[in-house]
Formats: sequence, structure tokens, C-alpha cells
Amino acid sequence: MSATPRVQAASGGHGDPVRDSALGLVPDILDQYIPLSRKVWQEGPLNPAQLEMVRLRNARKVNCVFCRNARYDIAKEAGLSEAMIQQIDDNYQHSDLSRREKLLLAFTDQYLDAPTAMSESLKAELVAEFSTEELVHLSLALLLFNTFSRCAVALGGMPDELPLMEVSLPK
Repeated sequence: MSATPRVQAASGGHGDPVRDSALGLVPDILDQYIPLSRKVWQEGPLNPAQLEMVRLRNARKVNCVFCRNARYDIAKEAGLSEAMIQQIDDNYQHSDLSRREKLLLAFTDQYLDAPTAMSESLKAELVAEFSTEELVHLSLALLLFNTFSRCAVALGGMPDELPLMEVSLPK
């Protein structure tokens, strides 16, 4: 990610990393995304710990420094531990994660890398493990996560490394 910003962040000091980023320069548009984000996190059939695993896998693949180092408090409250997070790497298939968690990550990889090339075996495993509603929720969550992380990467301005930080859903 480029440490040189292509767009200067908003001024305002809301204490909210999203509103205080360059996205804060378009508050009327951002205000439409925030409620969608809250609904994705709080109202779908997948729990926040599962969504956070998907968000973090996306962050790793897109290489968004902020997204990789942010930890949503509601995911931690739902049981996601740092030990589990450490297993969301390129060898997750051989980790101690559950079958369901590994399938969430496999779907994420497929969605990001080649959504039209999903194998029949992966399709069968996904359909056996997840409801149709869960798969749609997963797809929409990935849409949102990938959109924001790619936007952050494209706008630049982040350092090469950031400390781990706990964040809450934007208000």
C-alpha cells in the first residue's frame, strides 16, 4: 500500500477511523454505507465472529494495512480470538479452524480470485454447510468488505505497518 496519500483525509476528528479517513470527504455518500454496514454485521444469519474471519481474509488478500490490523469489538464478543485470527493465513486449510470456518475462507478466496471457476466439490460443501441465506449474506458482506479495503488501498496514505486496534461499528 502506498504511504503517500492520493487523497488527503478529512479533517474533523470524529474519533471514527472511517469518518476521519478520506471517505469523510463525501459524508452524504458515506452516510448511505454506514447503515448497510451495520445491517451486514448485526442483522444477517452469520455471526460477527464469522464475518470478521471473512473480513480479515479479504484484508490479507487485498493487502489493506488498516483492515488487517483492525479488530471489530463485536467479533471478539462473539468469540473470535487472536489465536483463531492467526490461523487465517495461506495455510488455513491445515489449521485448527472448524470445517465451517475453513469453508468461509475458501468461499472468500474463490469470491476474490475467480468467482466463476468454483469447483463442484466446493459448491457441494458450501451447500451442505450453509443455508442459501447464509451464502447470500456472505456474498454481500464480502462485497462491502472488499469495496472498503480496495478503496483504502487505492487512496493510499497508510503506513506499511499499524498496531492492532479494536474498532466499533461506525455510527
